[in-house]
Amino acid sequence: MKSKRQQVILDIVEREDVETQEQLLLALKDLGVSTTQATISRDIKELGLVKELTPGGFYKYAVSQRKVDQDYAGRLRAIFREGVLSFDLAQNLIVLKTMPGLAHGVGSAIDNMEVPEVVGTVAGDDTALLVMRTAQAAEDFCTQVRQMLN
Repeated sequence: MKSKRQQVILDIVEREDVETQEQLLLALKDLGVSTTQATISRDIKELGLVKELTPGGFYKYAVSQRKVDQDYAGRLRAIFREGVLSFDLAQNLIVLKTMPGLAHGVGSAIDNMEVPEVVGTVAGDDTALLVMRTAQAAEDFCTQVRQMLN
């Protein structure tokens, strides 16, 4: 429920200029999502939304790119330090070797981060396959993994 609501909030903020929490509440209500101002306030904080100045001179909610980058790197670092033993690359595919029983958790965590370059994951007991959009995205991802594991 929370993740769906937060995804709806992100969708609204991307397509509409939302200046206040009240406007966001009304937009959610129009989409059939019932919630409270306090919940919206927590969601805004958790999602890393910030107010940015528009060309029209008013402020609207937007996703902070800095927050996205920090969360992505921090979460990946924790996941990989705890469970990934090695990785290998073949064009746009990445094979991750994990400790026994952890591949599914690693794959699921990567899927839930909704990294745009990751098409999806398939996991067994100790191996996860990441399908990336491009070979370059796979190389970039592996560079980040290498830095995290060193």
